[in-house]
Amino acid sequence: MDWVLMSSIGAIGMAVFVMFMRMKAAKRPATARKIILPPIFMSTGALMFLFPMFRVAPLQIAEALLVGMLFSILLIRTSKFEIRDNDIYLQRSKAFLFILVGLLVVRVIAKTILSATIDIGELGGMFWILAFGMIVPWRIAMYLQFKKIHQELRGTESTSTV
Repeated sequence: MDWVLMSSIGAIGMAVFVMFMRMKAAKRPATARKIILPPIFMSTGALMFLFPMFRVAPLQIAEALLVGMLFSILLIRTSKFEIRDNDIYLQRSKAFLFILVGLLVVRVIAKTILSATIDIGELGGMFWILAFGMIVPWRIAMYLQFKKIHQELRGTESTSTV
């Protein structure tokens, strides 16, 4: 089986996993830890760059980061928090699922096209950089929004008990 096809199947599996995790996470209160940890866990993937086959040229790094940061805008716009039962929850968004599926389709198409001209190892490195460039700004924005709502919640708690 072709590497591009296998990695695309893996990406589809990961997207389905993320969708289920997102739906499950919306049922429990959000915490700063739950927002911060995914990019930290994902950062271990940078160890792939220890191996020459995954190394990416500086221009490709910039391109992948730029595309990832542009994609993060869509995720940032669809990730909102709300206060329920004196806790902070991530709001469910139908748009988020459509955006996630759309990003997956774009990724599979781009990988198929780019695999004809870019080595599969480099391409894997570029797509990791793209994903990291997408998740970090998204999670920073989520964390800032969470902290703001957390401050509001603490402010309303202290005024309601006085």
